[in-house]
Amino acid sequence: MAENEYIRFDWAMVRMLRQKSNFTILEGLLTTLLGMEIKIKQVLESTDESITDRNNRVDLLAIDDSGDEVFIEVQNNTEYAYFERIIFGMSKRATELVCNGKGQGYENVRKVYSVNIVYFSLGKGTDIVYHGKTEFRGIHNGDLLELSPFQRQKFNVDEVSDLYPEYYILKVNDFNRVAKSSIEEWAYYLNTGDVPKGAKAPGMEEVKEQLKVDRMSKAERSAYYKHLDNIVILRDNIYTEREEGRLEGRAEGREEGREEGRAEGRAEGREEERRQNARRMKDLGLPAETISTVTGLTLEEVAEL
Repeated sequence: MAENEYIRFDWAMVRMLRQKSNFTILEGLLTTLLGMEIKIKQVLESTDESITDRNNRVDLLAIDDSGDEVFIEVQNNTEYAYFERIIFGMSKRATELVCNGKGQGYENVRKVYSVNIVYFSLGKGTDIVYHGKTEFRGIHNGDLLELSPFQRQKFNVDEVSDLYPEYYILKVNDFNRVAKSSIEEWAYYLNTGDVPKGAKAPGMEEVKEQLKVDRMSKAERSAYYKHLDNIVILRDNIYTEREEGRLEGRAEGREEGREEGRAEGRAEGREEERRQNARRMKDLGLPAETISTVTGLTLEEVAEL
């Protein structure tokens, strides 16, 4: 075993980071990513009981000392509809907050940050960290719609975007260069399971102290290494699929026909996944217009579900 072998973040999220003594690790990541000091007050149970489920996914919901919520998800497996999944998760959480408010209405909705750590090629882009938030701009004057003084006082926020979920996507699977910033130090650890030499990012020191593999029991270590084997197999499969796709793309004759058939099959699968997401949103009572915007289905298609 290597002298400084550290536990992967997804495994730690399930087995260790829900303990209050380890909150500083989560706080370090979130402080680095969000650009403001985060202190976690509570970690709620995740919807996934294990990281060995068929989707190879694990999530965690944390509440900071200001009452804001941070939903963290690690996704190892390829999911083409992941953007829709992110929006669905945030819409579901907003609905839960309103429904659990015992008639208090929309004012019960909290600020939610969605932090998504993905180990596959999501979308098309060259950066490792992407940030999204909601703003409203005039289509004629280009001015930013702002809160009134009463609304600022009522909701205790400065901007309209402060009321809406914010989204962060960390595409860490291809990050292997020298880390030159705090977020790159975290990206390096998230991808490799190792801490860069001389790392100074918040939470890195706690990772080195509390997430050492040699602190695990024999049974824990055996289960952990089995998980690592599964991750290696999964990544090999992803890379193999990419290479096969490139080779098939160069083929001629019947290979082109086979690729068209595969493309049609993938398209049908994505269409069915969109419909399933729409059905879930409809069950939650979301407006048809919102479901249509999120999934890309027409209002008529939503009505037929």
